[in-house]
Amino acid sequence: MSESNQPSVVMPGGNVVQPRAVLWCITIVAMGLSLFQLYSAGIQPLGLFYQRSIHLALVMMLAFLMFPVFGGARPRGMLGWAIDAVFFSGAVITGGYLVLFLDEIINRAGFWSQTDILVACIATFTVLEASRRAVGFSMTVIGLVAIAYAMAGPRGDLTWLGEWLPGILEHRGYSLDRIAGQLYLGQEGIFGLPLGVAATYIFIFVLFGAFLESTGAGRFFIDMAYAATGRQRGGPAKAAVLASAGMGSISGSAIANVVTTGAFTIPLMKRLGYKPKQAGGIEAAASTGGQITPPLMGAGAFLIAEYTNTPYLDIVKVSILPAVMYFATVYLFVHIIALKQGMQGMSRSELPQMRQVMKDGWHFLLPLAVLVWLLAMSMSPMRVGFYAVVTMVAVAVLRYVIWFFFVAPRQGEPVSAYRIKETAFAGLRKLVEGLELGARNAVAVSMACAVAGIIVGVVGLTGLGLKFSSMMMAFSGGNIVLALVMVLLASLVLGMGLPVTASYIVLIVLVGPALTTEFGIPLLVAHLVVFWYSQDSNVTPPVALAGFAGAAIAGSKPMETSFQAWKFAKGLYLIPLFMVFNPEIIVGGPVPLVIWNAVIALLALCAFAAALEGYLFTRMGWPSRMAISVAIIGVFYPNLMAEVAGVVVMSTAIAANWLANRRQSAVAA
Repeated sequence: MSESNQPSVVMPGGNVVQPRAVLWCITIVAMGLSLFQLYSAGIQPLGLFYQRSIHLALVMMLAFLMFPVFGGARPRGMLGWAIDAVFFSGAVITGGYLVLFLDEIINRAGFWSQTDILVACIATFTVLEASRRAVGFSMTVIGLVAIAYAMAGPRGDLTWLGEWLPGILEHRGYSLDRIAGQLYLGQEGIFGLPLGVAATYIFIFVLFGAFLESTGAGRFFIDMAYAATGRQRGGPAKAAVLASAGMGSISGSAIANVVTTGAFTIPLMKRLGYKPKQAGGIEAAASTGGQITPPLMGAGAFLIAEYTNTPYLDIVKVSILPAVMYFATVYLFVHIIALKQGMQGMSRSELPQMRQVMKDGWHFLLPLAVLVWLLAMSMSPMRVGFYAVVTMVAVAVLRYVIWFFFVAPRQGEPVSAYRIKETAFAGLRKLVEGLELGARNAVAVSMACAVAGIIVGVVGLTGLGLKFSSMMMAFSGGNIVLALVMVLLASLVLGMGLPVTASYIVLIVLVGPALTTEFGIPLLVAHLVVFWYSQDSNVTPPVALAGFAGAAIAGSKPMETSFQAWKFAKGLYLIPLFMVFNPEIIVGGPVPLVIWNAVIALLALCAFAAALEGYLFTRMGWPSRMAISVAIIGVFYPNLMAEVAGVVVMSTAIAANWLANRRQSAVAA
């Protein structure tokens, strides 16, 4: 039967139209990938190359099935099927060759055979094409540029290109055989640390998030947030902040977070009185904050832990306070706008009741409790993710059993064999959906990590990292603020074409050595700063992907919505600066000093929100706003007298605004 005559349906989460036979193949490969990951995470751990090669092969097979070579707007056709079949075979070869011949490859390490090099070239080309389809063309271009740079030089295969490189970027150059061997057969290339983290920790937690999503946890978190804040001024917007924090902490994508929670929160914000651009911007800023919120942090926590050799639980602990600072700022922005525009909360009848919400969804909290408890017991994050998924499935089954044999009889509903069979099939369908959704959600991040491994391998081979550090010192003149501005601009440019995870990996490889060795920033602080700055492409024009997603739901102009998101997400820029100049809140120190820094940071961020909006208890004049702006600089400066002076000025301005509001209220009365 020709493709055009086969029944087609739309892939969930996208507009790629696929034949039903292909959808069955996607489901089978996705389930195989998820079950393989569960097996290796909780039953039989595998060696480094076995785990990563099988993972990458299955991910690329899934990518070539999900994303046709010419896009999903039209059928593949004979040519499309032929091309996809070739790349699908390349994916099988990429993983299969290492699994079958790993011992022989290790024995001839450094003296690769022609077959080794041929398979390495096939693997590299296949990875780049899979990345083009799953992540975007920009990621592939950067990978190709990195390979071309490695080949440029007197001894490389692109000698002529080396003549165009500035002196500081010159290197000896390498042949294609040498580069292919480095990228495919070494531990600092495609199968390096980024893919290793994606193939172990990241996938299992993405799968956990997929099971939460497929079983309705997203709606539970949203209802809980509405029940808690809905009656306050600007209630739906505050609920959006809390719900996005909850969903974002277990989600791997700010854009997915916007689409998931924004579908509920944005229409309610608009109905309450928020302008469409404000509603979309609030949701985009809150969803981006979810990517810096423990425990998952959009996969960043695992990468930071591996790069800094810091226990994962410690990364989670030190990230809690900065995340609280960020959401406190967004929350205050929301509150101030509600006060300025005279908004009220929603009525009790419009809101879910907390008791009923907890009664219906209490079981969603059990896997999260198990996850936190096992992490506190210092268990491996991969094993923790495995038990969290198992607990999620077990709790869902237990809930169905309780309903059938205890709740249904009391409600007078017959418990027939047909109903049990029907519910069993529904539960099995949910299980399959969770396994498939987890695998599909992991494709983009795994491919981004694979190409990031190519970039990391080239940087290590050519010594580009040290050269980039020298350039940073030269351009910044040794000024740490200018250096951080350069990192911020670089993250913005990279973020226009790369996912957050890939942007972080590329940046930290290039600028990390300079931040730690040249400017003396503690290693963990440097990684957190780069990771936070890597998030800014979600909310910073001209390319603000989370802002664009919020605009689509809100029905507002993309650029206007993005500027609103950029305003609400200012904590992304200020909090990393505070980490640099007051590292005690991250690396620890005397308890009184840590508490003092935390308090003044929260005060400065709240005062900044008030100064930017020109409103707190009542309208704020320009003198007060300017005074607060200067005081914030003093608070961020690592000097006790400057900090105290800044706190005094901010407190005075806020107190004066409160007294002015009291006087206005007395006159009105």
